[in-house]
Amino acid sequence: MTVDDRFVRDFREGQEEPLGTRSEIITGPVSEWATDFSHLEPEWAADPYPIQDDLRGRCPIAHTERFGGGWLPTRYEDVAAIAYDTEHFSSRAIIMSNYRPPRDIAPVGAVPPISSDPPFHHDARKLLLPAFTKKEVAKREDAARAFCHSLIDGFEGAEIVDAARDYAQHIPMRVIADMLGFPPEDGPRFREFVDHALEGVNLPPEQRVANMGELFDYLLEQIRDHVAAPRDDLTTYLIDAELYGRKLDPSHVAGTMALLLIAGIDTTWSAIGASLWHLAKTPADRERLVAEPGLLPTAMEEFLRAYAPVTMARLVKEDMHWRGVDMKADDWVLLSFPAANRDPAQFDRPGEVVIDREINRHAAFGLGIHRCVGSHLARMELRVALEVWLERVPVFGLADPSTVAWAPGQVRGPRTLPLRIG
Repeated sequence: MTVDDRFVRDFREGQEEPLGTRSEIITGPVSEWATDFSHLEPEWAADPYPIQDDLRGRCPIAHTERFGGGWLPTRYEDVAAIAYDTEHFSSRAIIMSNYRPPRDIAPVGAVPPISSDPPFHHDARKLLLPAFTKKEVAKREDAARAFCHSLIDGFEGAEIVDAARDYAQHIPMRVIADMLGFPPEDGPRFREFVDHALEGVNLPPEQRVANMGELFDYLLEQIRDHVAAPRDDLTTYLIDAELYGRKLDPSHVAGTMALLLIAGIDTTWSAIGASLWHLAKTPADRERLVAEPGLLPTAMEEFLRAYAPVTMARLVKEDMHWRGVDMKADDWVLLSFPAANRDPAQFDRPGEVVIDREINRHAAFGLGIHRCVGSHLARMELRVALEVWLERVPVFGLADPSTVAWAPGQVRGPRTLPLRIG
């Protein structure tokens, strides 16, 4: 079989829809966070930290019947224990939704390696490591910096700009598009794909299937274009890559590209936006970083700790009693790295943002075998985005705090962030 043969047909054709399990969609106000939590409700999106702090003190592993049943640990030690425990918890689905894929999708999952279990996970992750080393990431810094400057050039004459929509969101979209060899003008489509994958969890099943179908239609189009005209980018690399002595399955290629496109964009734009939001509402920190730019790398790690954007999900493999609760097979577990990062048993003054915090072993990039493969890239993008902003826009503040809107779901960051500049 030649490389071309793998992608002549749509790899989804002829495949039976995985049986899996669908649960009732339950929405509406939360009655009691300890027994009815939902990360998709407005009050969670607006400010989840008091909720998490309250649970950590009185019910550190909360439960919900929504999404077919799930758990929310809020202590660092519990989050870490589950993240490292691949014997009892599966990663075959990492977005907590009303659909659980069948068990036989493991150990590969739909978007490897983040959806993969051992032993497959190790080898699938290893394929990606060369593209995300510090050395490779450094090659992209100049282009990222120039692009940040070009975005701010577009602010000329404006008194108020939306730092989320007009700045933060564009940076990772451009970087990932360059890495994958996608047309940079397709950025608006990437935003739609992200919304569908991460925020459309409670949509009707047929709509969710259609939305994800649009993403994979686009990816297959890009793959075929790269098969016809190979170039030096990550898409061609994945097309040519081999695992266990043969080329990757088409679903593996497309699934990994979907992971890079969705996870590589939303997580980073959320971190950039949250950092600018903090500086806009905290003049003392903004002024100090403008005066002491060398402090930015340390401050950046504190922003990542305090406003960690990512929560990941696992599925319980078998019925078990775990740290005081009775978990059932296929229960969801939400690994809230944001909650872990604010655990007073792990961090001094956890609810404060201390921009010169020296010891900061935060979990913003995850823990265990699935720790973010793109952490060097994300740090570079965040640092460059903040450096350029503080250099070009040293004075700024919230135009109207009530108009700031945060994303619901498992990746939390500001979606609208109107700032008054100058």
